[in-house]
Amino acid sequence: MFSGEGESVDFKETLYPTGNVEDWMLEIERCMRESLRLIIKEALEAYKVKPRTEWVLDWPGQVVIACCQTYWTQEVTEALEQNKVKEIYEIMLKQLDDLRLLVRTDLSKIGRLTLSALIVIEVHARDVVHRIVEEEVSNANAFEWISQIRYYWLEDENLYIRAVNAQFPYGYEYLGNTFRLVITPLTDRCYLTLTGALHLKFGGAPAGPAGTGKTETTKDLAKAMAVQCVVFNCSDQLDFMAMGKFFKGLASAGAWACFDEFNRIDIEVLSVVAQQIATIQKAQQQRVSQHLRQG
Repeated sequence: MFSGEGESVDFKETLYPTGNVEDWMLEIERCMRESLRLIIKEALEAYKVKPRTEWVLDWPGQVVIACCQTYWTQEVTEALEQNKVKEIYEIMLKQLDDLRLLVRTDLSKIGRLTLSALIVIEVHARDVVHRIVEEEVSNANAFEWISQIRYYWLEDENLYIRAVNAQFPYGYEYLGNTFRLVITPLTDRCYLTLTGALHLKFGGAPAGPAGTGKTETTKDLAKAMAVQCVVFNCSDQLDFMAMGKFFKGLASAGAWACFDEFNRIDIEVLSVVAQQIATIQKAQQQRVSQHLRQG
């Protein structure tokens, strides 16, 4: 797999395109997900034995962030249980210093991209732990901690993401080596709201002035969960047939969509779109894969 930034990731099995195009494209998609899962598994093992500054340059950017977040979650949870959060905070400052020194050295373009995204995520992780220390949190179930997006590698050898009481499987969609958003308290609140909505099988509708980062925040949450996110700018030309095609694609791909300027759609069309969305949400809540016609 080659990303737009020039990063390449090897498939873990060989594929040869035969038969119908949609069949082997699905096979490629399956292979991508399985390959990413196995690479994350290998990277988690390698993290324990290799110096961190060398390890971060050995793996794809997406894998580096997922693994670092997994270890961060594990370390902070253990520190909260053993009341050693201050020690973890000191270790994190040291790790950030190491990354800062590393980013000043002569790196490849891909290595620099990986580090810049990782540092953005790690600075937020440091701030979270700093707040936990300041507020003297000593319980692993305290809201200050569980409200964060946390990564867990569980016994079934899969990565899961938790936020408060919600749990989601990691998407394993290869998204390349992209920049990540700086996470502010507002971003945290948006993540909390959107993950809560997802858990209840609903969508989210962030509202606010133009240029405040509604779309970017949604896209960044998709990156954190390794899900493809398609951004679409709505206009008054949009009819329910076009939206129906969009929803068909989303339902079959398991991707997210971000409909910008949603209020531009004609009111007559919006009522039908509401029905389409309600059908998908109902199907998700009932865990059915097909719409059963009545009568």
